Amino acid sequence: MKPTDSEATPPRDLISDLTRLVAEPPQDFATRVLQRAGIPRERYDTYVRLETPAGGLFVASGPQAVTGSALDSAGLTATAFETLHRERTHRSAVRSGKPFPGVVTALRTGRARRLPIDLSGFTPVEQAVLEAVRAVPAGQLRPISWIAREAAVPTEVVAGALAMNPAAVLIPCHRVTYDNGAPCDGTFLPELGDALRAAEGIDRGKTEERLRQGVMFLGSDTTRIYCHPTCAHARRITPPHQVPFRTAREAGRAGYRACKSCRPVTV
Repeated sequence: MKPTDSEATPPRDLISDLTRLVAEPPQDFATRVLQRAGIPRERYDTYVRLETPAGGLFVASGPQAVTGSALDSAGLTATAFETLHRERTHRSAVRSGKPFPGVVTALRTGRARRLPIDLSGFTPVEQAVLEAVRAVPAGQLRPISWIAREAAVPTEVVAGALAMNPAAVLIPCHRVTYDNGAPCDGTFLPELGDALRAAEGIDRGKTEERLRQGVMFLGSDTTRIYCHPTCAHARRITPPHQVPFRTAREAGRAGYRACKSCRPVTV
């Protein structure tokens, strides 16, 4: 005997109950399971998803340091991030609701220099480049040649190291330019780098106008000091007192000294 339509169709309240059973578990569910199973925290990483001006950012960490981060703006899913993280670090990352201490503040202020980031899987040269990038202050730009000088490495290796950045946004490759002033965003899509720079107050219009004019440095005719144009000191130079320079040598010949803060040359 065939069931009637009413017998074959599950009641609506049963469907609702089943739907709730397959809903997303709480964010800390996996970590609680691992803890109950006695798995030491040192055996795995956890990760959270945080918002940035360029979209969502997955940030993974171990007990002592951030171990990786990636923007999801290009369609990266949580599952894909977990896979990529495991391939790079050989450690599993499980979803959590608790970010590593200091990460939220670092993203809000743009100051992540003191945030511990694990770079142990990289060569000394790559580590030196990435640490030099971390030294660039929020709201400022530095050319590849500056990064190379600070890291004491050949200029030609810098772009390759930037492309291997394991901690997007937290290691701010969006603050690095080519020596002609054009953005060098590493693995970022151009619009993502633009969003991050705009959020830090970097005026793209002014930057592009200076590029067209060939202006690499700005001097002050009152202090006789010259800086990178986005240096905090350069921003305080009022237009009547700004002196543009195409090269550091040109500034030196004009009797200007290099800024000790942004270090356009070794000082």
